[in-house]
Amino acid sequence: MNNFWQRTLTGAIFVVVMTGMIWLHAFTFLILLLGIVGVGTFELLRMMDQSPVKSQTSLAYLLGITAIATAFASAYLHLSFMMLVLIPLAVTVFIGELYRSSERPFWNIASTLLVPLYTAVPFVFLIFIGFHSGDYQPAIILSFIGMIWTSDTGAYLAGVTLGRHKFFPRISPKKSWEGFIGGVLLTLGLGVALSYLLNQPLSLMLGMALIISVLGAMSDLVESMLKRSVGAKDSGTLLPGHGGILDRFDAFVLTAPMVYFYFIMHDYLTLIF
Repeated sequence: MNNFWQRTLTGAIFVVVMTGMIWLHAFTFLILLLGIVGVGTFELLRMMDQSPVKSQTSLAYLLGITAIATAFASAYLHLSFMMLVLIPLAVTVFIGELYRSSERPFWNIASTLLVPLYTAVPFVFLIFIGFHSGDYQPAIILSFIGMIWTSDTGAYLAGVTLGRHKFFPRISPKKSWEGFIGGVLLTLGLGVALSYLLNQPLSLMLGMALIISVLGAMSDLVESMLKRSVGAKDSGTLLPGHGGILDRFDAFVLTAPMVYFYFIMHDYLTLIF
């Protein structure tokens, strides 16, 4: 099977499974996120193995999984206090380093805390986006993901056909300004369509589309920068033709927190005006 068909088949299966788990129930959505964070943590820790830094592996996993579980409990069961569990876990990272014979404790602590910050926190905010109205809204989550994929598709098509001017050659030589603009425009178009289909405020969906298309491109560059720093081409091999989990969800890193921030600001501005 050539790379195109392998990539297409993997992508199709991935989309069906992911969409089904999000749409079926809030708890299947939780299971999906736990799987993504678990695999993403494994991939990031493996990339870090190429450096002299030695993260506290067990605590990195525990922090990531606990962040997702407690965020879900906070949003679905309205048990906000459960997220306080993350405080003693974070403190344990510092204490644990005292009992390790390492010449780089500063970097070990920093890398251990970076792992859940990079692999789990974006999905904590995705949970909050999905429960923004109080109830579980799979359509909003799928809209968020659909905008990310649309931005990628628009950027690719515009870049291939019109790309002339380099966007960020130091990190990603193939990306172009034309591709970036194409991704933004196509995503804004989807935002307009989803506003009418889901009966959501146009300002909410257009703001979401703009944040995703702009910061999604930045997120992709951030992951490329991190992979280059350790000499990795892909984060993993779980998805044939696509790389690893982090390669597929890199756009979430910057977009999910900022989209949630925009949702909250939109709520307040709507009340005022």
